[in-house]
Amino acid sequence: MLRPTLALLTLLALPYAASADEHSVQSRINGKISGFPGTVTLYAKNLRTGVSFSLSGERPVRTASTIKLAIMAECFAEAEEGKLKLSEPITLRSSEKVSGSGILQELSDGISLPLRDVVDLMIVLSDNTATNLILQRIGGNAVNQRMASLGLTHTRVMRKILGDGSKLKSEVSGVTDEGARPENKKWGIGRSSPREMVSLLEKLYRGELVNKAASEEMIEILKRQRDRNGIGRDMKDVTIASKSGALEHLRSDVGIIYSKSGPIAMAITVDNIRDVDWSSDNPALLLLSGLSEVLVDELGTH
Repeated sequence: MLRPTLALLTLLALPYAASADEHSVQSRINGKISGFPGTVTLYAKNLRTGVSFSLSGERPVRTASTIKLAIMAECFAEAEEGKLKLSEPITLRSSEKVSGSGILQELSDGISLPLRDVVDLMIVLSDNTATNLILQRIGGNAVNQRMASLGLTHTRVMRKILGDGSKLKSEVSGVTDEGARPENKKWGIGRSSPREMVSLLEKLYRGELVNKAASEEMIEILKRQRDRNGIGRDMKDVTIASKSGALEHLRSDVGIIYSKSGPIAMAITVDNIRDVDWSSDNPALLLLSGLSEVLVDELGTH
């Protein structure tokens, strides 16, 4: 069992954490990723004990849909500040519809839903159109300013979601100030780091993201998220609050696994995947599952 000694925490800050025996988290993680045709970055933390593990966890990564966690946080923060109401109607316009995950793209133009329901769809079904509707309402720059105020230097929205790329008009792409910088085009819709995603999750867990009530509501939304093909995939009798992300050559997952050995927050990104495979048995998803099991076992209290 790992204990949060000063020496250990110093080692855990390195890309590969050292440990005392052959069954350590380092050796087991290395065993999982050895020979895998892709790049793995991760950060995990036991939110009860503070024990953590990092595998290049400070490195910036493409977020795919995990950036929707930051967008949700901005909605709740603006509601607390009186800038919007979660009950206010959001009208579905054809100009905001994009392909990919979600259901709103199939619905009739002109219908209205409460903003709270649109947030729910953005997280629970990872609805891309819902994401664009929200960004149209709050602006991606507001999300980025909020993340900066939280001390997060990597976590930024770059633009709205383009879907199949056929809609490239400025009102659809919704490029932020960060996204307009040429060097940031490579990140797609967003950038973060595993460690910063875990920082957001920890603030939620401790009731510090906006306030206790808002944090609890956001966690409940994450618990309803329906993509369970990544972290915690094969775990039984555990509650998971998470948000996944997927691109052709990337799979990522961020969340809290409420295991019997403690609440383990983790963020894992597998990028540069060789083959395009949208099935639930994509090797990267299986790797996410296996890595999450190791992290829960090694960082938990027994």
